[in-house]
Formats: sequence, structure tokens, C-alpha cells
Amino acid sequence: MTSPKSDTPSACIFCVAATAEPPRETLTLFRNDDALVMLNRFPYTNGHLLVAPVAHQARLFESSDQSLRSLIRLTAEAQRILSDVYHPEGFNVGMNFGQVAGAGVADHYHMHVVPRWGGDSNFMSVTAKTRIVPEELDVTFDKLQPHFSSIEAGAFYVNE
Repeated sequence: MTSPKSDTPSACIFCVAATAEPPRETLTLFRNDDALVMLNRFPYTNGHLLVAPVAHQARLFESSDQSLRSLIRLTAEAQRILSDVYHPEGFNVGMNFGQVAGAGVADHYHMHVVPRWGGDSNFMSVTAKTRIVPEELDVTFDKLQPHFSSIEAGAFYVNE
């Protein structure tokens, strides 16, 4: 399904987040011309972030070098900010490509940045198929947004 004004699927959460105003509506914490970071609406833990290219692409090899640099730099900044704010004991950082590999949005790749703490998993996920995240998304957004606002939009550009 595509929108009549573009070739971009209208339901793509990342394409919507790349242009939506205000960014809070899409839980978008930061965006520049190449990449964006947003809260996961269905987090595994507090601070679960998604980092995606602005370009609607399904595979890494479709991306420009500039887009890939921005994606990795922004992933590193997300990890740094989460470390400063939440003090996790570790992180899961990863990507799934394609629906069969577990990608929830299969046609627009994205990185998951998931802060982890000892004991943060429990029986509810396994037995009741329910996730328990003690912090509301609005609270998480308010904690993280000032840190992402301090990043300069052009900070990820490297002149070669």
C-alpha cells in the first residue's frame, strides 16, 4: 500500500517519523537528513530505542555510505545517552532483515538499542506473553529528549 503522493508505503512508521510534526506524536527523539531515533512503542525494557535510516530501504547494502555512517553514529549516541540516563548493565543492539527473520517492519530496516539489567526478564513474558515495563513512554520521552536535542543535526557528517 502506498500513499498517492509518493512511492513510500503509507503505514511505514519510520517514514512517518522522518517528517511528522510534532516529533513527539511518533516518539521521535532525533532526526537529521540521513537517520532518526525513536522510542519503540512496544519496548522490551525502559529506553528501548529504534534507529533507522530516513530512506525507505529494506537492506543495508541499499544504503549510501553517508546514511550508514549516520546510522552507526546515531546508534552509538543512543547507547551513550541511555548509559548516562538509565545506567544499564549491558545492551542488546541488533537488526532483523525480513519478516521471516523477525522484522516487525520488514521493508524499512532499523537497529534496536535495548538497555539491559540483571533480572530484567521475568516469567510474564514467557507464560502470559505480556511485557512489563515500569515506565510510561511519555516519561521515557521526557527523560531522553533533552539529551538528543543537544546533538547537532549535522554532527554525523564526515567530509572525505
